[in-house]
Amino acid sequence: MRFYDALQLDPSILKNKIRMSGITKEKWKLLVAMALRSLLIVLFAILLISPVANAFGVENNPMAVAMFCIFLGLRFVDFGCRIKDSLINLAVVFLLLLLSPVAATYSQPLIAALIHFASFFIILFMTSDKPELGNAGIYTFAYIYLSGNPVTGELLLKRAELALVGYVLCAVLLYAKHHNKNKDVRFLDKVAEMHFSDKKIQWQIQLALGVGLILTLGNFLNMERMMWAAFAGGSILGCYSATTSDLKKRFGQRMIGTFAGALVFFVVYQIIPESMRPVLGPLGGICLGFCTDYKFKTASNCIGALFMATSLYGLGQSVVLRVVNTFLGIAFGYLFFLVFQKVTDVIFNSKTPDTAENAGL
Repeated sequence: MRFYDALQLDPSILKNKIRMSGITKEKWKLLVAMALRSLLIVLFAILLISPVANAFGVENNPMAVAMFCIFLGLRFVDFGCRIKDSLINLAVVFLLLLLSPVAATYSQPLIAALIHFASFFIILFMTSDKPELGNAGIYTFAYIYLSGNPVTGELLLKRAELALVGYVLCAVLLYAKHHNKNKDVRFLDKVAEMHFSDKKIQWQIQLALGVGLILTLGNFLNMERMMWAAFAGGSILGCYSATTSDLKKRFGQRMIGTFAGALVFFVVYQIIPESMRPVLGPLGGICLGFCTDYKFKTASNCIGALFMATSLYGLGQSVVLRVVNTFLGIAFGYLFFLVFQKVTDVIFNSKTPDTAENAGL
């Protein structure tokens, strides 16, 4: 395997190849590839986001982060239809990511819930043709992150300009990587064939409605950092074809990872010199590149998130908010899953298969 090809692999695949390799030289090559891959992703994000802050305002960094994640995902996963339709769908996705979070934030709760549900469902329907590939997690993250950081006025105009730049970059990549795929598949045909008895459609409705309700309730109750609860709830509801036992396990892993990440951050933040604290943000991202277990992924994400929040809430309050909001989010997601499954079982007289595929959040 070429070193460049190794850089393209997921950490779980790399770790498996390292385990299986009996050649010391090959092991070292794969280990270096894993480390360099993680470092390059973080450096790429920094090099992208820093100029954005200067050109479009630091308040629009969330759009840059969303754009970055979508760009990385489009390298491997297409939308399941011909390229012309996919490019139109991508434009709709960026438009919804730009406008829907703002519209929902300044609407009455019922209207806000409808905006969140409709917008997020459309995004999932357009982008997640194959949920087992995990790209739904990217768009879930993007929608929630932008909903937690809305802007208005001149900043919204600048965010629109940034969204246009993001669309162009992602459209070029989408065309380059996937223009030869699904040539005979039209998106409108998929719309015509859509049926609510389809398990994939039910899952998309479940995820869109559940996340939309968390975002609406968080805004209505003036919850600080309500997007953290939405991320946690989305991690539960984003499991494709999940069973109750699957989600119980994921519930525990999310809480263990959150406690571990919060504890590590709390201790390290206090013992390192103040001048070194900015390293904690990128460090969380680098650690994430080595993680394959969900607990460790959660812990790494927690470190990066807490670093950004500490400047706003202080160390102690940030840690408490992270733990409490995570618990509230996964508890709501788990209960919503149980209710939604009961309702769909009654309506369609069907049972969820006893298998699960992680949607990647």
